Amino acid sequence: MGSTGFPGGAMARRPLHFIWIVDCSRSMMGKKIQSLNAAIQQAIPEMRTAARSNPGVEVLVRAVAFSSGARWHIAEPTPLEDLDWPEVNADGHTDMGRALQLVAEALHALPGHGLPPVLVLVTDGQPTDNFKEGLDALRAEKWGEKAVRVSIAIGDDADRNVLRKFIGNAAVEPLDAFSSGALVELIRWVSTVVLGQAAGDLKLPEKTLAPPPATSMETADDDVWRAS
Repeated sequence: MGSTGFPGGAMARRPLHFIWIVDCSRSMMGKKIQSLNAAIQQAIPEMRTAARSNPGVEVLVRAVAFSSGARWHIAEPTPLEDLDWPEVNADGHTDMGRALQLVAEALHALPGHGLPPVLVLVTDGQPTDNFKEGLDALRAEKWGEKAVRVSIAIGDDADRNVLRKFIGNAAVEPLDAFSSGALVELIRWVSTVVLGQAAGDLKLPEKTLAPPPATSMETADDDVWRAS
């Protein structure tokens, strides 16, 4: 009977688009970009496990990388079972607004059915282009406004006011990663807990996310991203 969900046919699956929006500017060079690549690579198997708990949902992953300009790092909506994370490199500026415009264009093309997308913005700095223009474009889209939007601030220099505007929900604060270990824990949380809640029909701002994990500052001195 096809993908109708009736006996004898495959169960129809609702698409859930998960988009990483990652800062690849010059300030991310070295340990930060290495830690980001490793954290997302390590999180993929756990994302698959989380997705299997929601068999009626098909998770499709993409990624935008931004520095001087923005580009699709993973351009096609990719099922989790086929997902691989090619490493990103760091250089250039922090054109966050352009990254949000790219995401807005992608969301505009989505069909009307499905679950609200999950958008995860990861940055260690401040926008060097027109962030407001990009955010306005994102929120003008139906799926941009309905999306579950989460942000991770790496180190002290990330503009938390900008990240709060991206989230657009007073009940949810940016997540702080001051070490590679903390970044790994937060990427894991976003990839599993947030994904699982979104697949279970969580809709912000009516509901809030489960509390993120407590992260430790006890790590090697050269692995702490705090202002001196």
